[in-house]
This record gives sequence, structure tokens and C-alpha cells, in this order.
Amino acid sequence: MTDHPFQGIAPEPSSEDPTGPEGGVPPSALPDYVAGDTGTRAVPVEQIAAAAAEVPVQEGSAPEPAYEDEDEPEEQAFFAGHTGGGRRAAPRRTRRVSGCLAVLVALAVIGGLVVVGGTKGYHFLKDHMGSSAADYPGPGSGSVTFEVHKGDTATQMGRNLKTAGVVASVEAFIDAANADTRANSIQVGFYTLKKKMKASAALAVLVDHKNLVRNAVLVREGVRAEDIVGVVAKAAKTPKEKVVQALSKVSLPPSANGNPEGYLFPATYDFGPHASAADMLSQMVATWRKQTTSLGLQDTTIDGHAYTVQQLLTVASLVQSEGKTPEDMAKIARVIYNRIEHPGEQGQAGYLQIDASVDYALHRPLTLGLTQAEREGTDSPYNTFVTKGLPPGPIGNPGADAIKAALHPAEGDWYYYVAVNLATGETKFAHTYAEFQTYVAELHHYCQTESASGCQ
Repeated sequence: MTDHPFQGIAPEPSSEDPTGPEGGVPPSALPDYVAGDTGTRAVPVEQIAAAAAEVPVQEGSAPEPAYEDEDEPEEQAFFAGHTGGGRRAAPRRTRRVSGCLAVLVALAVIGGLVVVGGTKGYHFLKDHMGSSAADYPGPGSGSVTFEVHKGDTATQMGRNLKTAGVVASVEAFIDAANADTRANSIQVGFYTLKKKMKASAALAVLVDHKNLVRNAVLVREGVRAEDIVGVVAKAAKTPKEKVVQALSKVSLPPSANGNPEGYLFPATYDFGPHASAADMLSQMVATWRKQTTSLGLQDTTIDGHAYTVQQLLTVASLVQSEGKTPEDMAKIARVIYNRIEHPGEQGQAGYLQIDASVDYALHRPLTLGLTQAEREGTDSPYNTFVTKGLPPGPIGNPGADAIKAALHPAEGDWYYYVAVNLATGETKFAHTYAEFQTYVAELHHYCQTESASGCQ
């Protein structure tokens, strides 16, 4: 960005509501484990019995079934927050109940305990009446990739495990979950299990966070789209050509004009083991939308001058390539705006003169070895030494700090800056060319006395 082989700007040479339906059972009476939950919602047996007393019984009718199949409690009874019905209790009759009807009443109460009390009511009955859940005896065999979704209850996990052939019955998994206090901290994600596992063994895998199957992809601040293609290709085990094709089909914001540069937000992504290149790239764009919305990135004015989202993102990408700290980024953004908004002052004539833009034009990594011939002779709209104002688009993918700096530049009259210590990144800012030259001399002194490489 300077007329010397170091960082900086040089002068131009030439110039749910939780309540249930009326008469229903409070949601607190319906405990369950939820993936990622932090506590178990337990309910006393007395509360279950009291809730069951509200279930109406009609003569000549059998109770509603408590199971969807022979080994699974009805889902309605297990999901946290379910009201368990909204009917009022029928008035009690004073006449004696016949023996046959008494059996029906007893069954209705039992059914009410299971439906209203949820898992706790079910296990209260099981403890008193006895039952045996189908379960596999051994550790299992083979391999199954199993996903725990956000909001999954123990019941839902049990169903999915049974469908995948991991456990023999949903009931066995629920039993294991209720017997292990760690079950309420199961993390969302993918796990490697086996076919025909004992339910408690399957649960033991799920409660250990170390067993999460991770496919982490790191996108660093400032990295270019072409470099992200290589990162995604490696993570997705896909040839780069196919990743490029996938990137061309990703839905980008209108401001991008079809160019993904700057719209693949830098972050650490934890993709599933089967995520495709298209999935990964789409998630990066989705994260960009979410983060920039939070940051307030939109068409706006800076010091009375109008800037589009694309222009602001371009400023942010230049700032990202030059700055090391949020404070310096805000100052560098101010230098850029000063040069754009007040062209001709302090001898720079409206040129940004940022080395990183020339490196981008030359399709090479950022370097300290840019020559003056390259600055003056590279024919590209991205060469800010020969083209006034902003380049046509971002030169990389800026992070949150750089976007904040573009939106909220520091107050100052600077037109120049230079890093005077390459080890610490210390950068000094100047208003005049003469002041800038003193900082350049400071950098040369550093290179001669403190840098083993001589800053080459």
C-alpha cells in the first residue's frame, strides 16, 4: 500500500404461552428429556395421581390406549409442555359402581396416569404392575451414523434409534434415559453407533460429548473465495471443480451481483459427516446474512456520502487485509473514506493505494514484496494505485470487526498509515506526507535493527 515494500499508504507519485386448555393438566406435569436441556422436570407421584383424578370416565367406554405400539408410551404423554387433554371432569355419581364398571374405572384411571403423568406416571405404574421392555443383550455390531436433532425428546430419540435398528424398543431407551441423570445434556449432532445395541450402551455413547462426529471447517477472516473452495473441497472430499460448480449455484444476496467474494462469512463451521459442498457453501452465505443483519449492514451514508452494501463490504475487505486490531481497523476505514470523500488533499489525488488490492489483481497471496513496477503496471480495476476510488468489489471475506469498522469509522484527519513494528503490528497514522515519512523511517530502523529477515 506504500511506495516502499511495506504495509501502509503512500502518496500518489504525480499528485408459547405455557398454560394449557381449560381443565387441562399443567405443562409442568409432563416431564421429558430434551436434547441440550439443562435440567430434568420431575413431578411427584402425588401430583400425577391428583392430575389423574381429573380424567373423566364414561360408562360403557374403554380407556384410550396409552401406547402407540406395545413397547412405546404414547407421544402425547411424553412431550414436555403437552396439556394432556382439555376436558373437565364429569360430576361424580353417588350410586355404587358395579364390579364390571369398577374394572373399567380402574383401567381409565391407569390410562389417565400414563397419559396425564407422562413418563413418570408410566414408570410409577410399571414399578407397581411390572413390565419388561424388549432390549438387545450385547454391544451390537456394524456402524450407524445417528443424528440428534435440536429439541429431540428421549421418546423421539428412542423412536429414531429403533427405526435405525440400534435399539430393540423405545421403552428400553426411555428406561435407560430415566436411569441416567446425564441424559438431559445430550448434545445435538451426529454420533457413530452400532446395530442391535443394548439401550443403556447406546445412551452411554450419546451422553459423552467426545463421541460427537465433527466435520469442522475453519474460514479465516480475509480469506478469498478461491481459497475457501479448496477448504470446502477437502472437507467434503470433493474435487475443486465440483465445488466451483456448487458455488455458482448458491443463492447469493442481490448486492453480490453473482460474485460470492465477500459473502462467505468467516467462522468455524461444524458440519455433519454427510454435508455436501453445496450444503457447506450455503451455510456460509446463510451465516453472512445472519451476521450482517445483526451488524446493521445496509445501504447507508457515511459522512453524508451514500454507500451501498457492496461498497461497504468492499471497504471492509480492504480494512480486513490491512488492519490487525478493531481500533486500527476503524482508523484505516477512516483513511479510506478520507481519500474517497476528499480527493486531491494531501497529495494522494483520490487513489487508495492499497497493496492488498494489487495482490488480489495478481491472484497471489498478500505479500510484503510488492514492487513499484507492479503497483504502477498491473492493469486491473482492482489496482488502487492506477484506479481512483473503491475497486469493483470485495477482495476477500471480511469478519465482523472489519464490517463494524466500515460502518463506524474512527474520527480523524488521517490520509496515511504504516506498520512500524511487524512483530507486534503497531501501526501509526498520519495526516501529512511529511509526518508519514517519519513513520516510514521508523519502520526502516526496525527492519535494520530488530528484524532478522530485514523485513524482506
